[in-house]
Amino acid sequence: MSREEVFEWFQKRLNRPPEAFDIYKVAKEFYQLGAYSRALLCLQQYITLPGATLPGRHLLGYCYLNLNEPERALREFKKCVKEGYHDDWQLVVELTIEIARINLNKDALINHYPNNLELTKKDLMVKNIKRYRKELEKLPPAGADASFRYIDFLPTTYTLPGDYNLFAEEFKRNPSSVWIMKPTDKARGIGIFIINKLQQIKKWSRDNKLQWSYANCKDTYVISRYIDNPLLIGGKKFDLRLYVLVTSWRPLVAYKHEQGFGRFCAVKYTSDVNELDNNFVHLTNVSIQKFGEDYNETNGGKWSFKNLLLHLQMTRGKQVTDKLVEDIDSIFVHSLKAVQQVMTNDKHCFECYGYDIIIDEGLRPWLIEVNASPSLSATTTSDRLMKHCLINDILDIVIPEHFPE
Repeated sequence: MSREEVFEWFQKRLNRPPEAFDIYKVAKEFYQLGAYSRALLCLQQYITLPGATLPGRHLLGYCYLNLNEPERALREFKKCVKEGYHDDWQLVVELTIEIARINLNKDALINHYPNNLELTKKDLMVKNIKRYRKELEKLPPAGADASFRYIDFLPTTYTLPGDYNLFAEEFKRNPSSVWIMKPTDKARGIGIFIINKLQQIKKWSRDNKLQWSYANCKDTYVISRYIDNPLLIGGKKFDLRLYVLVTSWRPLVAYKHEQGFGRFCAVKYTSDVNELDNNFVHLTNVSIQKFGEDYNETNGGKWSFKNLLLHLQMTRGKQVTDKLVEDIDSIFVHSLKAVQQVMTNDKHCFECYGYDIIIDEGLRPWLIEVNASPSLSATTTSDRLMKHCLINDILDIVIPEHFPE
């Protein structure tokens, strides 16, 4: 259909010349009905009109995406991101990988899976693990007991604003509880804060008069029960950064790297509610800690996983330390199995995931998040050697012997 025909159709429907808003409104209706080709015809004309706005181009990108034209979709999303409309950089990355994957020669390799967000975007990870647990719970008791009892490794978590009412009910049952808020699509500690009062997050209430859509909300968070009894070493809170390489999803083939490290806060831990906004006490991210006055540049606030386990064996005993390692391995296995069936499997792809795990004072590990692009920059000599070893081991596994030089 030509531009003139589209305009003529609208003029007959409206009994007047169409404006940009008229075309956009009808395009949205077509899109919601699944009539992507018709929506596309409208939007192609819409973006040529005075008064056309970026939401129309954004919807045009989704039309191309649903019509299996990823190159054109990527072009539209890039324009939206460039103009500052919608934080679609994750989708841009995903489409870039998908397009490259389609055009690969037989020997090429890509270090990401196309839809890795199913594991590495905080809200999707939680959704998939909860679904996986429910599936295991439906198994006969004899088989289920040995499976799902090991996957209670997520702190109680909700997605806001979608689960606000559920969260509010939980909070009212435990009004003295502490919770941590994290943006679903940010990294390096950006946007994280801790709350202990419901009114601190009224912005995410479903009673808020602002219209909200899960698919388009820029301000989506996960809120998790804060682990307020963390294992402390030297009085300081820490978490673990450990690495898992996946080379196939079906069948699932994964490798745990023997090295990793603990990331320590520079300030001694306290549960004092007056210190809840002190990131140097509560957040272990190096990108935050390095700005603190007490940050140790010599060791970078890091301690090798090997030395940390030796410390635990000496202070808590070998048996409980070995149990801790088994529980961490269980987190790796079950978190990967939770997304195994939804991940795109491709012989050209592999991916190294950075797992962030915190240990409570009872030596119980909790999964915090999984990173698709764990930092490979080094802050110390030992850090550089460890990551150099990590990269070498990955390449030794993923590059076949016949790989062309």
